[in-house]
Amino acid sequence: MTNPKSLLLAAGLIAGATTGFAQSAPTAEKDSGWITTAAAGVTLSRGNTDNDLYTANLLTSRKWKANEVDLGVDGQYGETSGAKTTGNARGFGQYNRLFNERLFGYLRVELQHDSVADLDYRLILSPGLGYYVIKNTNTFLRFEGGPSYVFEKLGGSEDDYATLRLAERFEHKFNDRVKLWQSAEYLPEFGDFANYILNAEIGIDAGLTAKLSLRTYLQNTYDSEPAPGRKENDLKLIAALAYKF
Repeated sequence: MTNPKSLLLAAGLIAGATTGFAQSAPTAEKDSGWITTAAAGVTLSRGNTDNDLYTANLLTSRKWKANEVDLGVDGQYGETSGAKTTGNARGFGQYNRLFNERLFGYLRVELQHDSVADLDYRLILSPGLGYYVIKNTNTFLRFEGGPSYVFEKLGGSEDDYATLRLAERFEHKFNDRVKLWQSAEYLPEFGDFANYILNAEIGIDAGLTAKLSLRTYLQNTYDSEPAPGRKENDLKLIAALAYKF
């Protein structure tokens, strides 16, 4: 089983090495209007084992004056020899209100579903504060923290509880065509830190034309208390073509 803490640390080390945080492509420039991309990928194999995997996402971002908005939806569906092996969807929205050039308050809403992990839904509401440690034309690194509240139906049982949310997000543009991003998020339950969720992602977006790019990214989710009979760790490597509007 993949060690989630090691993966999280490795992602952080990569970010640190590059500068000196699902989903983060695209990121709009300030006062540039809405920047939107749609991405889709298909993996098919036939022979001793039949594998089908379909992925898609839609992401949009805008920055203006003292406001920043990121919205996105994504999903994956896969089968192996006719049996479902992947089936998940996620939607999120985050609004940042800048108090100065680096400090901001935020409100984040996220909804998740994963039929293979026996997660009917998980709704996470997260207000908090954030700070840009690095913020320039080609690179930013920001940290976020605050309380969260989780509503979920996992393994057929409904639950709700308060958590702490600690997150970081990094992006670096090597040039007009190539961008690296990395993010990590830690959600421990208040009163029971043995119950927590770790999310991490790292990826690269390489432009093929001014509008079309190849996006490859690694996502890892670790749930310390999964549904009965399910594993704690869920690791995905995804490649897709993306179109920028």
